[in-house]
Amino acid sequence: MNFVADLLQQHYVNIFSQSIKNYSMSVNNKHLATILLGAAAAFGAYKYTTMTEEEKKKMADSLKDKFHKLKDEAENAAGSAKDYFSDLKDKATDIFKEHFPDAKQHFEDFFKKNTKDNASTSPIIKVNPET
Repeated sequence: MNFVADLLQQHYVNIFSQSIKNYSMSVNNKHLATILLGAAAAFGAYKYTTMTEEEKKKMADSLKDKFHKLKDEAENAAGSAKDYFSDLKDKATDIFKEHFPDAKQHFEDFFKKNTKDNASTSPIIKVNPET
């Protein structure tokens, strides 16, 4: 009986210590990432403060150009996405018409409003017919 109790105790201790290791590793990795990010930001700030005015202007112009290119690509992607979905809609419509040729007529009949011409042809049901 002691063997089983010792085995269970050892198993739960191993699980507990493993969960503590996983927790501490994840915290340490987060701290390491934070330290590296802070060091990169500090180096970037130092590098920027040691630049001459010409270098700062050149870097700012370079960044502006890159952002304008990115903006143009995004606008072109939006335009091409509209074309893509329009083509996709047209293809789906053609496939639908091919497989269900009478669907348009069914939908038109279903959603057609009652006009005076339709009212005379529609059946009249009397709820309380006079006898």
